[in-house]
Amino acid sequence: MKQIDADSNVQMDDTMPSPAKASSLSSPSSSTPGLPTLKPQTARHWWQKVFVLAIAASTSATLGLMAALLVPLPMGLIAKDKTTRSTDMWQVGLGYNVGRPVNILVMGIDRVPGAQPGDKAMFTGRSDTMLLLRVDPEQDSVSLLSIPRDTQVEVPGVGMDKINDANVQGGATLAARTVSSVLNGVPIDRYVRVSTDAFKELVDLLGGVEVNVPKPMVYEDKTQKLKINLQPGLQTLSGDQAEQFARFRADDLGDIGRVQRQQALLKALRQKITNPTVIPRIPGLVRAMQKYIDTNLSVEEMMALVGAGRKISEGKFKMVMLPGRFSAPNEFVASYWIMDPTGRDRVMQQYFGVEPLGLGATQATGTLRIAIQNASTNPKAAAQMRQHLAQLGFQDTYLIDDASPQSQTVLIAQRGDLEAANSLQTALGAGTVEADSTGDLESDITIRVGNDWVKQK
Repeated sequence: MKQIDADSNVQMDDTMPSPAKASSLSSPSSSTPGLPTLKPQTARHWWQKVFVLAIAASTSATLGLMAALLVPLPMGLIAKDKTTRSTDMWQVGLGYNVGRPVNILVMGIDRVPGAQPGDKAMFTGRSDTMLLLRVDPEQDSVSLLSIPRDTQVEVPGVGMDKINDANVQGGATLAARTVSSVLNGVPIDRYVRVSTDAFKELVDLLGGVEVNVPKPMVYEDKTQKLKINLQPGLQTLSGDQAEQFARFRADDLGDIGRVQRQQALLKALRQKITNPTVIPRIPGLVRAMQKYIDTNLSVEEMMALVGAGRKISEGKFKMVMLPGRFSAPNEFVASYWIMDPTGRDRVMQQYFGVEPLGLGATQATGTLRIAIQNASTNPKAAAQMRQHLAQLGFQDTYLIDDASPQSQTVLIAQRGDLEAANSLQTALGAGTVEADSTGDLESDITIRVGNDWVKQK
């Protein structure tokens, strides 16, 4: 298998075919040696085919909760397998693979009043969702960092602001520069921007998505023409309801609660898209999604998705939220999510391979703040787990409301410290470590006690 420029430091550019271009990003070159040059009509033709392949492979990235369809891979990082040829494109992915780890900035863009599908103006709004995605072919893994939209940052050339305004001020270019500067200079190879309208259509085309709505959600956002009215319980949500679930923020957790619900939706979407029954819906999905997406990904980059996606297992897909805290009521004029530099350094090191500029060391397990949630049929299980942890030397523990019953105990690395979570798992001798941020916000690790631990005791 031939590798093409696998070690090059590729920068973002907009010289490659894409379904819709809304910004201009500079690049030292407009082509990559060794890859075919496609005429515009051919590129559009292949875009549709490759999008189908991307959906079928489904590696689990998200485009503002849609990247489960696209794990993009930059030019210069692609290796083409000239020995693999088959008419069954669903299986071989046209012979393209990834040459090195790559980072993609994914943004879900707020509705822009008056902008119509396919109009460049659709992508000039604030980033309602911002995700940094890393595809690592060496580890066969995908890492996903959720960046709260209210994160306080220094936007280059603008000043202190919320990170969701960077796209408004300077498009994808400025958004990428801002994210890189905040996250220890992490390189960003490509971007994908998606209108929020896409998500609703996607879920409907998939026949709905099953999630647990934890509490009543009633709220109206007139500026975004969004009316939310959901009742609690495990249920299959339509596209409109899923958007309500993803965008609700009228509670004490605000934007951070939204990030957690978006991660829960992403899990449910991954399960849905990897189901073989989805394949008959793919043609309609392709037609519906094109007009909502702006990206500087090339056709060849999309083709490489298939090879990468088929290798990613459930345990190799990791999600985390940028660690931080809410700003105090009188701390700033606006409310912000204030990033925790130590937590940021730890996440960038463990998830993105970026060495910390500060001291982002793993937290000593004995100092962990642990939330305990009963997810078993034994009403005393959480209290028993707390007592057991105390015997092991973990004193900073507390109980939270019960969750829906589950068979297996799960340790959630809420603030991204997978090493500490694995150490705790070893000490317990039970449970599995889950790489996402759907636990209690105040915890370092949240333990959901399942029936397996109850039986063990």
